[in-house]
Amino acid sequence: MMKKLKNSHRFEITILLILMTLFCFSLSIFRYYLSDTRVFLFLNWNLFLAWIPFVISSILVIFSIRSKVALAFAIIVWILFFPNSPYILTDLFHLKARSSVPIWYDLIVILSYAWTGLMCGFISLMDIEKMLSSYFKRTTISIIAVLFLFLSSFGVYLGRFLRWNSWDVLNNPFGLFNDIAVRFIYPLEHSKTWGVTILMGIMLNFMYFMLRAIRKEALISEK
Repeated sequence: MMKKLKNSHRFEITILLILMTLFCFSLSIFRYYLSDTRVFLFLNWNLFLAWIPFVISSILVIFSIRSKVALAFAIIVWILFFPNSPYILTDLFHLKARSSVPIWYDLIVILSYAWTGLMCGFISLMDIEKMLSSYFKRTTISIIAVLFLFLSSFGVYLGRFLRWNSWDVLNNPFGLFNDIAVRFIYPLEHSKTWGVTILMGIMLNFMYFMLRAIRKEALISEK
């Protein structure tokens, strides 16, 4: 497994993500030590969920899975967990002045988790694009990426404001489907849903395509 990881050029980025995750964990543990409260320990679970899309896409890349059925199934599972990566951005809602710990420390804690989760998601999306390149044109893949990012934003809304999570697809599919269907049938009555989805989707698209452009430029410079 380690040999495949190195051969796939995934080793360095995986190590960096692991180190960043350990840094996040140490921040939350130190905060717990300082304040004797568990205020931000939940971020560790959120970051664990954000890692799942990265793990799924890494397996696809490392083992060069080409089966259409296996790839389609993996992408379906991937898209269910993909919103967990940008979701941590919304944990900034929890930022407020507390007597036990300076607010600047809490800001660094949340931003560190948010950045790590976001990178897990964006890298995994690049992996999915790479896997789809065998079946679609470049323009089509870019359109698919845009749609995935907007779907992710919708998923973030469902998680943050309606408190649904990825597991509810199995735990309570009818309740989840009902909440989704209502917002499509009566869109004008749910302006908050579409406001969050559209604006966050635009933001994520700008962030992702900027990162992809930087990566492309770096690859060209190396040649």
